[in-house]
Amino acid sequence: MLLENKVLLLDKEKVKSRFFYHLVKRIFDFVAATCGLIILSPLMLVIAFLVKKEDHGPVFYKQIRVGRNGKLFKMYKFRSMFVNADQMLDKLKDQNDVEGPMFKMKNDPRITKIGHFIRKHSLDELPQFFNVIKGDMSLVGPRPPLQSEVAEYSEYDKQRLYVIPGCTGLWQATKRNEVGFSEMVQLDIEYIQKANFIFDLWIIWKTVKILIKPNGSY
Repeated sequence: MLLENKVLLLDKEKVKSRFFYHLVKRIFDFVAATCGLIILSPLMLVIAFLVKKEDHGPVFYKQIRVGRNGKLFKMYKFRSMFVNADQMLDKLKDQNDVEGPMFKMKNDPRITKIGHFIRKHSLDELPQFFNVIKGDMSLVGPRPPLQSEVAEYSEYDKQRLYVIPGCTGLWQATKRNEVGFSEMVQLDIEYIQKANFIFDLWIIWKTVKILIKPNGSY
């Protein structure tokens, strides 16, 4: 079936039927996220203090995202932008650095000073361990999109929603902002096709290296 010159590559039922892999992944996610919160809690407290100190706004940023099969959930991050960042977005949309429904801007004026640092090293994502423990997210999977982004998705793009979204994924661990929306979708579909426990561990390892040596995130 052709849609916008793209072929649907995934069998949704086949993806869903991988019961053993998904069970092992869920157990690993819960244990690893719990350990991560305990081990990284001192770092998270420091980040929380610095976020609060800069402009006295909320420490956490909560946003509704779209998960597996279109399920909505509240995703947590350390706030890296000014409090009124969402209201400023409409004025910046014409400066989007990527094509498609996703918004990315290299020199986004909405980002705070501490926000630049934690985004560069992907530290703003650490509160998503709570989402992993709840089961809304996995450690590895496609980036959870906004509702406004999904509204512009083709049927091909919607294949990203066949699995639980992740804190990190093949796109984040390799190309990050070096590619546009279409390439990101292709990488996510490649991940879903190849997904296995060893591949997940490789992506996690690549992500840990990014915390030390960033790969162009902003």
